[in-house]
Amino acid sequence: MHGAGNDFVVLDGMRQAIEMTPERARALADRHFGIGADQVLIVESPSHPEADFRYRIFNSDGGEVEHCGNGARCFVRFVHEEGLSRRNPLRAEIATGLLTLHESESGEVTVEMGQTRYGPDAVAFNSVGLESSSCGEDTLWQLPVPGEETVLLSLVGISNPHAVMVVEDVATAPVLQVGPFIESHERFANRVNVGFMEIVDRHAVRLRVYERGAGETLACGTGACAAAVAGIRRGLLDSPVRVQTRGGVLEIAWQNEELHMTGPATTVFKGSVDIEALVRQHAAHM
Repeated sequence: MHGAGNDFVVLDGMRQAIEMTPERARALADRHFGIGADQVLIVESPSHPEADFRYRIFNSDGGEVEHCGNGARCFVRFVHEEGLSRRNPLRAEIATGLLTLHESESGEVTVEMGQTRYGPDAVAFNSVGLESSSCGEDTLWQLPVPGEETVLLSLVGISNPHAVMVVEDVATAPVLQVGPFIESHERFANRVNVGFMEIVDRHAVRLRVYERGAGETLACGTGACAAAVAGIRRGLLDSPVRVQTRGGVLEIAWQNEELHMTGPATTVFKGSVDIEALVRQHAAHM
């Protein structure tokens, strides 16, 4: 499945028992020797009494992460297409809490994205010794970067951590050079997703995201939310915000601390795989 080009292998953990390991996730996500995906998603029975399902997210590097907005939309479509539930909206349990998700008649899905937090503590960032400056309601942190004097980062936590910078032209922004440097910078204890945002007007941006553990993806749902929130807090944007990613458009609404994301969810194909055989094949080529 994919949500605006951010693609997933979605596994049914309701009707079968699935033990996911880093090796299995990497093998499934490998684009040359596996199925290929940015993330692997598993739909399971919930442990929270108010949730309909639990969904887990594994990046292509094998690490499990807290949240994936595009994946959440695909989760809803998967549950409905597979006949696992007719409920709409659905409540989903993720690592950091509960999400409410609604599929419209048009096929688009709106996700209530949960709590939004800001600043170093929200993204496990060590700010000791760094300069900062106020910008509207936001605080920008200066981080030295090779090839650049410094970059100014908004720090936003939307279940998972994001660092957002404003660039003049997202098409020529040094995403593949600066992105991995910041993503794995020692000041981020749990690494970070890095957003490069170009302001189009007060209700529209263009965005590229270098995702933690996955590299640059065609779209990042939580990254789109983080960019919109950062732009609004800086005084550069007003809600709602149309976020143009390389894979499609996401609509972000943020008012009174309620954050909603709307976008597509598409099924590409269905099938089955012998995971252990795939792991063996993958290991043979590594």
